[in-house]
Amino acid sequence: MTDLAKTDELFFDQAGLDRERTQSLVDDAVGKADDGELFLEYNQSEALVFDDGQLKSASFDTTQGFGLRTVLGETTGYAHASELSDAALKRSVETVKSVQEGRGGVLDASPSGTNRQLYRDDNPLQGVAFEQKIKLLADIDAYARKKDPRVSQVSASISGDWQAVQIIRPDGVRVADVRPLVRMNVNVVASDADRMEAGSYGTGGRVSFDQFLEEDTWQGAVDEALRQAVVMLDSRPAPAGEKTVVLGAGWPGILLHEAIGHGLEGDFNRKKTSAFSGLLGERVASPGVTVVDDGTIQDRRGSLTIDDEGTPTENTVLIEDGILKGYMQDRQNARLMGMKPTGNGRRQSFAHVPMPRMTNTYMLAGQDSPEDIIKSVQNGLYAVQFGGGQVDITSGKFVFTCTEAYLIEDGKVTAPVKGASLIGNGPDILTRVSAVGSDMELDPGIGTCGKEGQGVPVGVGQPTLKVDAMTVGGTGA
Repeated sequence: MTDLAKTDELFFDQAGLDRERTQSLVDDAVGKADDGELFLEYNQSEALVFDDGQLKSASFDTTQGFGLRTVLGETTGYAHASELSDAALKRSVETVKSVQEGRGGVLDASPSGTNRQLYRDDNPLQGVAFEQKIKLLADIDAYARKKDPRVSQVSASISGDWQAVQIIRPDGVRVADVRPLVRMNVNVVASDADRMEAGSYGTGGRVSFDQFLEEDTWQGAVDEALRQAVVMLDSRPAPAGEKTVVLGAGWPGILLHEAIGHGLEGDFNRKKTSAFSGLLGERVASPGVTVVDDGTIQDRRGSLTIDDEGTPTENTVLIEDGILKGYMQDRQNARLMGMKPTGNGRRQSFAHVPMPRMTNTYMLAGQDSPEDIIKSVQNGLYAVQFGGGQVDITSGKFVFTCTEAYLIEDGKVTAPVKGASLIGNGPDILTRVSAVGSDMELDPGIGTCGKEGQGVPVGVGQPTLKVDAMTVGGTGA
């Protein structure tokens, strides 16, 4: 059964909407505007948390609803409801039409279609029995405690979503997508006579729960979380000051995502509130730095067959060899900027309006050996894992906390340090990259991006990077 047929069954056969009547209401709401659509959504979600040797919480939720949007110029009319009915749709039509106020637009053409399928559409919540999920979490707890006597606390969780969407446009075009999403997290606390330290690891993607049942997967997650905790037991306070910083491959791409990626989203550049506004075609990074946003990677957490406006996702080159080449665009901002949509129109749910958002944003590999990059640093910091951070989109200034970092002394990685934070300016840091490693990695599938109160799943990644000068915050000498 195709995704369109599956969603027809959910929204028309089961929910009771009439297809022809629904199309007529969409035509009435959007037909004389520049753009707009009806976004139908059905979502099932499940989450289990195992802590201190017992199941602490378990939840299962089902939501459904619609969002109706009319766009005229820079103005958007939006109405949503959790009631899938003709009456609710009709009320919403009158609300969104009010933005036209006697004005008319020229309706944009619908996005081109795609036969690409980036993930299975099976419901991951139904593939593995509830008892198996509980056993998995209990096995994680037991394995971690048996692995090392210093383990004092274990917390593990698994969660999953199954989202079915259908997008109906006023020209009769209908597209659909059925999206699985799962995630597993393990947190371990290790303690010795003097201190306690924590480590964590997560993995996931647009796959089923089956992969979590494989011993190599869940034991590998425990091993990594435990490794981090044990390493930090021997850490010393991080020294402060301006240093050469080497960023590890993979998850450290979250700094790239936050400090640079948001500044390359279309809405900030249309409004000229981004540090990258008006710089297309100009050098914004060191030679060798190429950054892309790619929503087409099979089974990845940030991937989408189509975005939430119905546009197929693509591999969008943002920065090529240091030159700014493009922005991430939804339909509205692309039209207002005279550009094309890039498949980056995303929303958290039917209750939210779409906006330009990242999918999987990462830096491509370079030519430098990671080992040689480390050897080239006499006195610096090697940042491997990151926690939270803050970014100002307009200025590009950021502060990020390192959850795992080491000193680099005389070309060698030495003592682990605690309490390190990286402080800088995203556009400025791009110009200080002096080496790009050959070891590009994507994160393990745990990213969630927040923007204007909306959270969406994303991916990040990068190779090992050498930044010649960055401010490091710390409490050590």
